[in-house]
Amino acid sequence: MMTSIQAINIAEGIVPAKSDKEYLQAWQLLVDNGQAWKLQGWFGRTAAAMIEDGLIRATEKHED
Repeated sequence: MMTSIQAINIAEGIVPAKSDKEYLQAWQLLVDNGQAWKLQGWFGRTAAAMIEDGLIRATEKHED
């Protein structure tokens, strides 16, 4: 199971994702646990764009 730190590192490009699926899983984890909205602004903007594009899903807690 991916940790938040691993997901952040993948999202930032510090650690390359092994696949597109892993990249999206990292972002989904950050949305699901709320970290996407607490980190630097670009995390939230990127997550919101990915949700809007249908690449990942919003969680009930963060849906508008």
